[in-house]
Amino acid sequence: MLGTDIAIDLGTSTVKIYLDGKGVILKEPAVVAYNVETEEVVAIGSEAYAMVGRTSDRIDVVQPLCNGVISDFDLAQYLISHYMKQISGSKVFMPRVVVSVPCLITEVEKRAVVNAISSAGVRKICLIEEPVAAAMGAGVKIDEPHGTLIVDIGGGTTDMGVLSLSGIAISRSIKTAGNAFDEAIIKYVRRKYNLIIGKRMAEEAKIAIGCVYPRKEMVKHRVKGRNAMTGLPQWADISCDEMLEALIEPAMQIIYTVQEMLEKTPPELMGDVYSDGIILTGGSSQLFGFDKLISKKTKMPVRIAEEPDMCVARGAGLAIKYIEDIESKAYGVLNPLSAAY
Repeated sequence: MLGTDIAIDLGTSTVKIYLDGKGVILKEPAVVAYNVETEEVVAIGSEAYAMVGRTSDRIDVVQPLCNGVISDFDLAQYLISHYMKQISGSKVFMPRVVVSVPCLITEVEKRAVVNAISSAGVRKICLIEEPVAAAMGAGVKIDEPHGTLIVDIGGGTTDMGVLSLSGIAISRSIKTAGNAFDEAIIKYVRRKYNLIIGKRMAEEAKIAIGCVYPRKEMVKHRVKGRNAMTGLPQWADISCDEMLEALIEPAMQIIYTVQEMLEKTPPELMGDVYSDGIILTGGSSQLFGFDKLISKKTKMPVRIAEEPDMCVARGAGLAIKYIEDIESKAYGVLNPLSAAY
């Protein structure tokens, strides 16, 4: 265990840690509950997630990572240190770490990620861009002169890129992803049924019957909340067609971004992408019909990677072996890691 290198996928909604030689060993919600008066952390991960929308006014439940970048530095630092201690036990554990970051983040945001992780006692930190990690996790050979289009739809951001020779030829990153779908459901239910529901209820409905392409058979899901007019408890049975109506707008924003990126892609790479199709990764790509919708709008084959929510963590784990090369800068080694600190 000592000196074993690790990879971290710091997602907006989930933190995953990959241990070299063992695979993904930790997958927890990126949520922290803390006492507002004393500023003490009350719960982390699944325990804190169970408190979302159900706390007293003394306790606040927050996601320290927002849209793939750190929004609350102290809590993010605490969250990362807590998980690092969990996997290492009490040993003096100084690993080298590969961290995935959204592809278009600023230097300041990168520095915040590096500082938050280095406080947990780390020898070296290397960054890898999410589309590159997602492609490696999906089993794509990225070191060849061949174009591959990856769309990684996560919780806070959707990152997409055309990859070739271990790097990104062209990329886009938008803040429309899983959380935007939840918000769209909350707004739709309020508008149509005068019913106010919480984020967790919206997420449950999205997982149960969410779709962005018409389903063959009708399915319904019951959501419970508060009537906006009377303030009394109320419920409604939502059908998958209503879900389609609610979710199609954020889904189309993602597709417009894909189309806009394809327009700017160099023609040689475009030929490769056209023959191979698009690969979808990330937890939100499992929404029913996403692959069909993108395929219909781009007129290209689209496939969802195996275990799409694990692709970035697995890919970052596979990039651990390149840490040595980023130091030596050996001739002929194409390195998927973008920076080392």
